[in-house]
This record gives sequence, C-alpha cells and structure tokens, in this order.
Amino acid sequence: MKLCFLAGANSIHTRRWIKYFADAGHEVHLISLGRNSKEPLDNIKFHLVPKKFFRPLRPLYYLFEVKKILRRIKPDILHVHQLWIDGIVADHSGFHPLVVTPWGSDLLIGARSNVKKQLFRHIFKNADLITCDGENMRAAIIGLGISPAKVCLVGFGVDTDRFRPDPPDHNLAKTVGLRGGPVVISLRSLNPIYDIETLVRAMPLIVKAVPGAQFIIAGQGSERDRLIALAAELGVGGAAHFIGAIPGGDIPRYLNLAAVYVSTSLSDSGLAASTAEAMASGLPVVVSDSGDNKKWITQGENGYVVPLRDHAALAQMVIAVISDPVLSKKMGQSGRKAIEERNSYRREMGKIEDLYRRLAK
Repeated sequence: MKLCFLAGANSIHTRRWIKYFADAGHEVHLISLGRNSKEPLDNIKFHLVPKKFFRPLRPLYYLFEVKKILRRIKPDILHVHQLWIDGIVADHSGFHPLVVTPWGSDLLIGARSNVKKQLFRHIFKNADLITCDGENMRAAIIGLGISPAKVCLVGFGVDTDRFRPDPPDHNLAKTVGLRGGPVVISLRSLNPIYDIETLVRAMPLIVKAVPGAQFIIAGQGSERDRLIALAAELGVGGAAHFIGAIPGGDIPRYLNLAAVYVSTSLSDSGLAASTAEAMASGLPVVVSDSGDNKKWITQGENGYVVPLRDHAALAQMVIAVISDPVLSKKMGQSGRKAIEERNSYRREMGKIEDLYRRLAK
C-alpha cells in the first residue's frame, strides 16, 4: 500500500508508528507541519511543510500545501495523528479514506473548550475510521455523538525485543552520577500536565525511609527550573538527577538502571507509552490514577495506582517496592507478561495494517 501520515516528525511516537509500515515494505509518506525530525527517517518519503506567515494565516497555507502533496502522491490512506491543526487540515483536505488518531490530552483536555469540541466532532464525523489506545478515549469520542462502530482500540504497542530486563550499564550509571542505592525513574515531560512536582515532593519521604535512593528525572519542559529549585529547597537536590531529554534509542538503557518507574501524569490516553515500556523492561510501576491505568495495574501484583497529586501516597508505594526486592522482581515479571500478551508492538501494528487494507479496498 501507499500510506501517507500527517503527524509531527519531531515525535518518537510518530516515528515508531510509521517505521513498522516502512519496514514491512509499504511506500510510506510523512507530512509534518512545521516540525522537523532530529533523527533519520529511513525508508520514509518526508514532506516538511515549513512554518510561514502569521499564525492566523498559517492553517490556510498548511491546507494548501497538504492538498498539493496529496494530489501528487495519491496515497491509498491518509492517517492523521493528533487533533487540532493536523486534524483540522486533514479534515478540510477532502481526502478519503481518512483515519484519525487522537493521542490523549489533545482530546481529553482540548474538548473542554466548546469551540474545539465542535471542531473535533466535525473531524470525527468526517473520518472513515478513528483509532485510539484507551477505553477512556473511546468513551470521550463516543460522547461527542460518534458511532461506536467507527472507533477501534489500537495501542501504540511496545517492542518487547528492545524493552526488556537487561543488566544495568554501570558506565551509564556513572555518567548520570548515580551513587548506588535503588533508582526511581520518571520519563514524562517537565510540563504541568505531568505533575512532576508531586514526585519531587515525595522524594524527601522516600530518601528518609530508604537512604541512598536516587531519582532520574528525564525530559524537558516549562517546569524544569522550578522543579530543580524545589528539589534543592526540599534538601534532595543531590539525589535528583535532571538529565534532560533521552534519545529514543537510549531509553531501554536508562530503564534498566532503575528499580521502579513512576508516572504522576494528570491526564493520559489509555496506558502511557512510557509506562508500558517500563513494564516491558521488567520494572514495577507506581502511577497516578489517570487514563486506563487501573485496567493495566493490579495493586501489589505489577505495581500500584495512587491518587492524583498525593505525594504521601506516592512515596508510600515507592518505598514498599524498593524496600522489598523479591516483591519488586515478581511485580516486574507480571508487568512484562501483561505487555507481551496485550500491548505488543507487532500485534498492534498488524491490527492497524489489516484495517488499512480493508479501507484501501
């Protein structure tokens, strides 16, 4: 098939999704609106539409350029990832078959605005197929008046060959500045929606109960400087390693340094990709009660779900995990099994490949 994706080339989730189809021998085109890729896009025909004009005029320019590209390449399928500008452009391109995939906050938070709610409803009604990776997302889409038959659950999936339990890389640990002791890792961006502040406020309680505990805080974001200052103010600056964004290929190595993975997000679609990757890597997870986390995490079996913004509860569960290596290992094994059985990258991409074939016919 000749597949065209309209999505941000700067996202690792975009690159992972389209890589499967390029590797499978399909002709894959990626149109990205003003967002370039920092990594090579092997076997992908890449169309970067640069940012031009003032913001009010930019959508019209994007639409003109995207329609021109679509007329030239004549794909069998157009698949847009994320709503808002990408979704609006795809909707108004008039191209069919059109597949639409919201990613999470674009819908769950964006639809709180009546204007965006109407725009999203129009995008969904015009789509030939809608995919999402969580029951909470499916319910939100149907709640906009969309037929349930039009909505399919398809996960982003985890490559369990890449994300697996491996021995820690001691040279990497030295580079990070780890000094021994159990490591707690967070991979979410340092933006308000991911509420990293709750993890930082839990750190003094964790260090008090488990001296030597260390924290890897990955990611960039608007909260970075404030969070670093807060950690110093709370007396745990030396234990908190704010390492910035991790290149996608290196994430498995960092996960294998850790004893437990934490996500404090206030909003997620289904199971967050980073949580699923941590589970596939054999880590117990302690996550906030957002998205579909309670459908994936069984308390005390493969991790814990804690209330939103509750740093004391977060600390309590992290301490329970890192204080009991036997329990931690069992939890990690259980979590990996769940991902292998229910969220395999190849199985999920094979599922969407079948859907593409049906639409193309």
